[in-house]
Amino acid sequence: MNIANFLGSRGGPASTADLGRAGFNRYRIGLAVAEGTIVRIRRGYYALPRETSVFRTAREAGGLLTCVSAAPGYGLWTLVPASKLHLCVGHRTVPPGWVTHGRCRHPRHPWLPLAGLADVLIHALRCLPELQALVMVQCAVGRGDISLAFLRGKLGGNRNARARSVLDLVIPRADSLLEVLANTTFVRAGLRVRRHVQIPGVGEVDFLVEDCVIVETDGESHLEPRQVKKDRGRNNASLVGGYLVLRFGYDLVVHHPEQMLAQVLELLEQRRRGAFQP
Repeated sequence: MNIANFLGSRGGPASTADLGRAGFNRYRIGLAVAEGTIVRIRRGYYALPRETSVFRTAREAGGLLTCVSAAPGYGLWTLVPASKLHLCVGHRTVPPGWVTHGRCRHPRHPWLPLAGLADVLIHALRCLPELQALVMVQCAVGRGDISLAFLRGKLGGNRNARARSVLDLVIPRADSLLEVLANTTFVRAGLRVRRHVQIPGVGEVDFLVEDCVIVETDGESHLEPRQVKKDRGRNNASLVGGYLVLRFGYDLVVHHPEQMLAQVLELLEQRRRGAFQP
């Protein structure tokens, strides 16, 4: 493998030490620079000539990506992509518009310019709007990458009360960020909610609200023809089994949760009034 392929396989720039551990000595590095195969972006760091990733930007700034800017590097759920670059840079100055975070206190990513997962989540909990932080934490906790107990232990004191309140919204299992957001909406409305309930003849449903309304949160996969056919069958089986069914897609769950909630409440109210009785 040549140096260019090595950098491409790692997803971004590398240090002289990293290249050395991969078997590239200083002579080969210098030769690659002279040939234009790689470029030196700052002392001790090299990248591909046309690379424009946030990893290169972080290396050039001498910092580590964190908060929502580090979420893609760890494969974490996000509601919206980072509009600004979030970095840990120590005492260095950064261009206007970047967001700087405090020092990193946990082991960083082994080769990418990413703060450690613990720091990334702690920074997100302190920095981002509640639901944006929640989906990142839910993803990491749900995969078993980190524990709620560990995060709580790092967020003591009055100044972290808001961050701890976000942790209270994390659920044991969520198959998508839509489930996390819908659950938060229902629970805060005071509804009695059961998740991932097995319904005879139907299978597992996302939510059973007040023991009578099935709520399903549908991502893009539910638009595929085979899934549409399957969902239609599940809807019919649910109604035959005595349950009411509502399905909500990404736009309502993420951008208009109040409309989703209003429909659930209206259906429950109609049922209370006997609208669905024989």
